[in-house]
Amino acid sequence: MIIKEASFVSSNTEFEKCPPPDLPEYAFIGRSNVGKSSLINMITNREKLAKTSSTPGKTQLINHFIIDKSWYLVDLPGYGYAKISKSEREKWQKMTFDYLQQRTNLVCTFVLVDLRHSLQKSDLEFMEMMSENELPFNLVFTKADKLKKNEVERAVKAYLGEMLQFWEDAPASFVTSSERRDGRDELLKAIHDYNQLFTESRAV
Repeated sequence: MIIKEASFVSSNTEFEKCPPPDLPEYAFIGRSNVGKSSLINMITNREKLAKTSSTPGKTQLINHFIIDKSWYLVDLPGYGYAKISKSEREKWQKMTFDYLQQRTNLVCTFVLVDLRHSLQKSDLEFMEMMSENELPFNLVFTKADKLKKNEVERAVKAYLGEMLQFWEDAPASFVTSSERRDGRDELLKAIHDYNQLFTESRAV
């Protein structure tokens, strides 16, 4: 898949105010500071499409971007650590959960995890919530450039092994590096394939 156009559409706090659900949509989410904005910019080949920051908790809204007028990429607030009040965090969680449950054109959620760390409690809780509500998700390992090649393979195997303690099967996964642009083609191919399935399902 070659991306020719990528542009910001809207930011919302309620899923009802998001763009009409007529195109396939893919959400990106992860712990605060996992490298989500950098990954989105790398995937779309735009340096400043999503705002990057060294401060955790920068994304606070449901941000929609339209890609080639054919699908939506959605940047969701991170979970886990962020310098915000408990009430504000709960508001984020409700906003995100409502979106994930109610957005009818959401095809898949890409859950980002830092490859340098083992399965974190907040990641496990989020993925369990997704599974319990039968919401499809794929796993995206970020920051692969921070490890040596043999360390990357060991880290992926160990992480998926931890997941198999809670799931019968591990989800589809991708190893990425925003610095080296690793995993971009694989992610875009997956989205291309999902788009085709979405189109076929709507045609029935």
